[in-house]
Amino acid sequence: MEQIARADIAAFGTGRAEMANAVIEESGIRVRPERNRGRSAGINPSGRFEPLSRDVFDDGWNSIEELPPFKTEVQVEKPRTIITRNESPDISFDRSINPYRGCEHGCVYCFARPTHAYMGLSPGLDFESKLFAKPDAARLLERELAKDGYQPRTIAIGTNTDPYQPIEKQYRIMREVLEVLEARKHPVGIVTKSALVTRDIDILSRMAEQGLCKVALSVTTLDRMLARTMEPRASTPTKRLEAIKQLSEAGIPASVMVAPIIPGLNDPEIERILDAARAAGARSAGYVILRLPLEVSPIFKDWLLRHYPDKYRHVMSLIRSMRDGKDYDSEWGKRMKGSGPYAWQIGRRFEIAARRLGLNAERSPLRTDLFIKPKKEGEQLMLL
Repeated sequence: MEQIARADIAAFGTGRAEMANAVIEESGIRVRPERNRGRSAGINPSGRFEPLSRDVFDDGWNSIEELPPFKTEVQVEKPRTIITRNESPDISFDRSINPYRGCEHGCVYCFARPTHAYMGLSPGLDFESKLFAKPDAARLLERELAKDGYQPRTIAIGTNTDPYQPIEKQYRIMREVLEVLEARKHPVGIVTKSALVTRDIDILSRMAEQGLCKVALSVTTLDRMLARTMEPRASTPTKRLEAIKQLSEAGIPASVMVAPIIPGLNDPEIERILDAARAAGARSAGYVILRLPLEVSPIFKDWLLRHYPDKYRHVMSLIRSMRDGKDYDSEWGKRMKGSGPYAWQIGRRFEIAARRLGLNAERSPLRTDLFIKPKKEGEQLMLL
């Protein structure tokens, strides 16, 4: 890591020094481009719980150590439970599973980035490159479903980090979790940015026949260049639309999430994304306005300044107009959709386009009455 030189501000062009200075003061350090190739975050600040922060600078002796590019590292995590509960009033589910911690997709706007601070790591590049896998997830799930008093409700997967990120090809944790859910006839809702979800069409199609699953693909843009810089290791927009098509043709309820909508950057594409998703077979759609909690704000602003400096002021002005003048407002009911005239306009555009395309015309809840409770560990099976 290196402190961004004040002289380098000139690279952003005349009139942008104030913006660059603001980002420098907020983020502190920027990683050299050759070290974060294929990543979206350009900074790797210390986590907010760390007692010390590190600031590397050039002392003029040309002694800065040449560090290697960030490589993906995976550690095994051994949690005691796998189902996470929540009581958020503006979320439609009360339980979820996260097979992985951190996400190699590296979406610069990911609201889950701050969770890496709990591991003593940075929400910046560490979040994209230092990952944690939970190979015991399926076994833990079986055990938790067997607990006395367990009441089945839809389990959401992909609400924090993507269950089909690249390392799933090796670890196959998501597939094992689906095998348990299918065997126990337990409903599941999946959100992903990866075409890898089509690998599990065999399981998902059988569950769909019984009303036990639905899948949403998040499509933020149809612009490959924007997607490449903003979501560098997620599937391309074309691959995500193809995944919707394959899921739909297999009888699996597929939907599209235009999430997040970034005002002044991808919001002009709302109608085109919905058109393309409907043509691919999507039955329903939803959207979320960009969220910039905690460390996500300086990471996103640094990215915006590096890739779209001419749009920096406009985009941040629109974001703040929807967040009561702040980068983010966590108030229930506002955090997902924003507030103010611009947020209202986005909402109406989305609703009109969805209605025109026949999206969200029918909503069928997933079934819970088919649930088969597993035997507890060590419990003897009945002979008859």
